[in-house]
Amino acid sequence: MTLYPIEAGNFKLDGGAMFGVVPKSIWKKTNPSDSNNMIDMASRCLLIEDGKKLTLIDAGMGTKQTEKFFSYYYRWGDYDLVSSIKKAGFSCDDVTDVIYTHLHFDHCGGGSVWDKTRSFYKPLFKNAKYWSNKSHWGWAKTPNPREKASFLSENLFPIESSGALSFVSEHDTGFKHKQELNLEIMFVNGHTEKQMIPKIQYQNKTIVFAADLIPTSGHLPVPYVMGYDVKPLVSMSEKEAFLNSAVKNNYYLFLEHDAHNEIITLKNTEKGVRVDQSFSFNQLFN
Repeated sequence: MTLYPIEAGNFKLDGGAMFGVVPKSIWKKTNPSDSNNMIDMASRCLLIEDGKKLTLIDAGMGTKQTEKFFSYYYRWGDYDLVSSIKKAGFSCDDVTDVIYTHLHFDHCGGGSVWDKTRSFYKPLFKNAKYWSNKSHWGWAKTPNPREKASFLSENLFPIESSGALSFVSEHDTGFKHKQELNLEIMFVNGHTEKQMIPKIQYQNKTIVFAADLIPTSGHLPVPYVMGYDVKPLVSMSEKEAFLNSAVKNNYYLFLEHDAHNEIITLKNTEKGVRVDQSFSFNQLFN
């Protein structure tokens, strides 16, 4: 097995939305904002080469939306999904499986594109199965008012209509079930219904793709939950249990949205679980 970090494109989000009720005077220490109150965000995906399988976890927000849509997210930097996959030595046609941790547009938008005539959308990875779970897919297809702007039909319909959609089996808590894709998945419900958190064993280390359970290293304190979370008290409970497990089991957290920290380890402190060490992927594995 070989892992490749895939940078799908940086953007910015409102710092207040990202930290909920936490005052800016506190969160700006770890996530400084610009003059518009926007903080740096990454779309860091993970590519897993394992035998004949090439599995991508998440796909960023993509490029198919309108200029007006992207104007809200202040994209910056030179990264994009297709170029990053090519830099890793593969083409999009090589990808056999795509796992969506959840279906908010910044995690799945890159998985579908316009066709050449710009008359319809199609899966970007034409040879891949796209994996979600039945509960979350149904949640996204009939969105609540809180999440409606994050679940976009143009990200869901091309996958479903093409026949590429597959569902993993569901479990409520813990990394209990070994999935078909040679990784384990934990389901969490605070950010959105049945978000999937994958865990991979790699080079004698346990890598956890933290997705929106721990979006940045600045979100480690248990009360620091996003304004986007539909069940913030559930998020806090899930986060506390996960962080304690992460320290106990020496997890390496692969951070999807932290533009400046790729992978972190954790330690217990008098203030709670905090960052122990921060690594770039290449520092850790090359």
